[in-house]
Amino acid sequence: MQRTTSKLRALLRKKGSFLYMPSCTDPIAARLAQSMGCPAVYTGGYMTGGTQLISEPLLTMTEQIEIAGRVAQAVPIPLLADGGAGFGEPLHTMRSVREFIRAGIAGIHIEDQLFPKRAHYHKYVAHAIDAKEFQDKIRFACRARDETDKDFVIIARSDTCRFYGVKEAIKRVNMAADVGADLGLIFPRDLKETRAAPKLSRIPLVYVQSRGNRDGRPNFTNNELRDMGYVGNIDAQLLFLVAFAAWKRALAEVQKQGDYLSLSHEQFRDIRQEIEDLIGLEDFYRVEEETVEKKKWGKR
Repeated sequence: MQRTTSKLRALLRKKGSFLYMPSCTDPIAARLAQSMGCPAVYTGGYMTGGTQLISEPLLTMTEQIEIAGRVAQAVPIPLLADGGAGFGEPLHTMRSVREFIRAGIAGIHIEDQLFPKRAHYHKYVAHAIDAKEFQDKIRFACRARDETDKDFVIIARSDTCRFYGVKEAIKRVNMAADVGADLGLIFPRDLKETRAAPKLSRIPLVYVQSRGNRDGRPNFTNNELRDMGYVGNIDAQLLFLVAFAAWKRALAEVQKQGDYLSLSHEQFRDIRQEIEDLIGLEDFYRVEEETVEKKKWGKR
């Protein structure tokens, strides 16, 4: 069976390929994304932290890997994950890379934020480490990759664009490229910077679609990003925000009306069937019918 790291490399090498990657923190979301034609999926720190009620800066390496690993094992398509700031200095980052690989994850992005991250990260305060320190972290991450699985993808992420502009962020991405980074990721502030970044970078860039952001970062369609030269789009909050809104509406309706009537019994039945099909429940039935269900329960 081909490793998902090799699958991801093949997708990135394919001419004209563009990877739309919705963020998934549970296996069924990833399997749904796969069934809808997504070539890869992603498990991000924002969603992982949010679903655990602790926020991304408080996540440990093992928590992130446990959740991302469960998602990765549920689908045959590659999963990229948020590797934070490598969860420490270069030595710690090397271990993080090895553990993400062991969990079946196809690649991670590593950022130039201070570790441990601070909650003010969510206020868009970038506590950026020195560029050379970041380069060293990526260099040793790439060394761990090459020693463990050369197809594992390392994405160098710089958060400095928000404060210092696209040239500083791309300078850091290019420094990371010099020591082996495969892809880059920055946070352009406007259309002009978004267009300029892929032209300035020596490695392909992935865009992060940050829906509901409060710093004015633009969102783009997949076609727009492809045309600007990006090789992928990480949709970091879509499923989480849409699901939360749906939960809230459903519970409000029950509280107000005493029942949920926006979907009919037939619609609920069809949705349940779709979920059971994604789970593969029919396969479970077949195994039992060949073994333990041969006995005629209730009959003597």
